[in-house]
Amino acid sequence: MVHQCVSEDLWFRNMLGIDVGAPPLPKQETRFEFMKRYAEDSGKRLAALREKNEPWWEESTKFFDVQRSRAWVMTRRLTHSSHHRGQLMAMLRMLGRELHSNYGPTADTGGLMQNHAPTIYAYPSLDALLEGEIRGGVKSSLPGGGGKPVSERPDTK
Repeated sequence: MVHQCVSEDLWFRNMLGIDVGAPPLPKQETRFEFMKRYAEDSGKRLAALREKNEPWWEESTKFFDVQRSRAWVMTRRLTHSSHHRGQLMAMLRMLGRELHSNYGPTADTGGLMQNHAPTIYAYPSLDALLEGEIRGGVKSSLPGGGGKPVSERPDTK
């Protein structure tokens, strides 16, 4: 979370000109405090982005050592964050942890979309996430694969 929070803060301030007026890291670096800090800062960034008009997105800004449109920079920010999310999900899977949906079904929510597996998020809202985590992690339950293949190439042995 240190890299995610610092990186996002730098991108938004330096490349998009959006400063949330808060330090990127929480005073106490605990899991829950990172979640609160990230949620608060993300909300402020979203509000600032909603105020931008179309020409603002098309204007050029500095992306490290080259010029790019703000829309291009924002797309890169989203893919950068998605990349990290994928890394974390792979690590959690290797550690044997169950995974809730992120963009659609997972092996733990019922398997493949083709098998009508549901999308199940850990929490229905940001408020529910913060409340659930303060109580120790009260997430939605997961049904597992239900005996159906969880991969397009199931073991045929």
